[in-house]
Amino acid sequence: MNHALPILALRLRRDHDLVQARGRARELAALLGFATQDQIRIATTVSEIARNALRYAGGGKLEFELDQEGVESRLLIRVSDRGPGIDNLEDVLAGRYASATGMGMGITGAYRLMDSCDIATAPGQGTTVRMSKRLPAGAPAFDAERIGAIAAQLAACDDISSAEELQRQNGELIATLSLLRERQDELTRLARELEDTNRGVLALYAELDQQAEVLRRADATKSRFLSNMSHEFRTPLASMRALARLLLSQSDGWLTAEQRKQVGLIDAAALGLSELVDDLLDLAKIEAGKVVVHTAPFEIDVLFSALRGMLKPLLASERVRLVFEEPQGLPTVIGDEPKVAQILRNFISNALKFTPAGEVRVAARLRPDDASLVELSVRDTGIGIAPEHLELIFEEFAQVEHDLQRHGSGLGLPLCRRLAALLGGRLHVTSQPGVGSCFSVLLPLHGAPPDEGAAPAAPGRAVPAPSTATSGAL
Repeated sequence: MNHALPILALRLRRDHDLVQARGRARELAALLGFATQDQIRIATTVSEIARNALRYAGGGKLEFELDQEGVESRLLIRVSDRGPGIDNLEDVLAGRYASATGMGMGITGAYRLMDSCDIATAPGQGTTVRMSKRLPAGAPAFDAERIGAIAAQLAACDDISSAEELQRQNGELIATLSLLRERQDELTRLARELEDTNRGVLALYAELDQQAEVLRRADATKSRFLSNMSHEFRTPLASMRALARLLLSQSDGWLTAEQRKQVGLIDAAALGLSELVDDLLDLAKIEAGKVVVHTAPFEIDVLFSALRGMLKPLLASERVRLVFEEPQGLPTVIGDEPKVAQILRNFISNALKFTPAGEVRVAARLRPDDASLVELSVRDTGIGIAPEHLELIFEEFAQVEHDLQRHGSGLGLPLCRRLAALLGGRLHVTSQPGVGSCFSVLLPLHGAPPDEGAAPAAPGRAVPAPSTATSGAL
């Protein structure tokens, strides 16, 4: 079904008809609500295509219609002739054809200025050029009666003289040049603003690079300070512990019960400070890139046996049980056993510290979804950790305030995260206040891939730089 309403048809037989074609095209575009620039585009396109029909075919026919199919209305323009056709159309459309009379420029211009352009041509059968332009948004609906009125208005218009058309074209040219100048001025202004912005960005980058260098130096200085101070603290701490143990052995004389208690407190304080120094030194070495991963085969059950004997003295109450599940079907692991043991020691000591009563359970298994990973977990029934504190516990020197948090440096879990990353693994933590926590570390079964990086741990999910939580690991 044809939804096009005919508006106007003009014969193209002489040069004066080209003037009329251009003028009627512009008047019709204005009546249909097109903006001034679109009126000029439509008139120019019609003039050029009509001129091609007159020059190359000796004449033709120009028709205007309005297509209102669907929700979109379009002005349809058709220029047809019975000339020899265009035998080099592909060259014309590709811009390879140069015509002394401008046929190539007229056709390529139609493709650029109109929304659609289609050319049907055959040798000896003439050429038909169909073009369309969408009516602007907000244009009123046009029915047959209104289109008829527009057609009558155009038919009643006086012929346009060549001088009048030339004068009008000159006005259009001046208006277009003025608009181009305004746009050129706007582009120049925007280019200057962009240049100023680029200078600001470059200056900002330079400042950021400078600040980054300052931070790198400060970080290196901090690492050297921690390393040096840790070494300096170790000797006096070792002496303090040796003297305390000597006094407790009573080899130089008997101590009263109160004296033994006081010396025991000194020894415990020295032990805590010694552990802090060890953690600081380990962190400093990792940050300085001086920690070497020594991989070797080891068995999980042997590791659990050693940890059981080492950590049993930490049980401060008979109300807490430390349970090591026997590994079932686990193959030999390739990795750095001392560093794996250090991670588990931190998990277990935290779990014992924050579990007043109940159980701390240590287990190992292959991941069901990835048999190349082994998961070592420490689950407790302690005080748990609030969701808003799950990120805090992995920050260096950060602690969550609680009655059971009587001592500690806040370095244990950050150190575990760094160690897990060195081993090519990641940590995972889940916790619920009043119910307990589970810290686990996922490690490659056959050792870390070379140069594998890691990212900081995130609570409740696995990430490249691990983190697994036990009841209140702080």
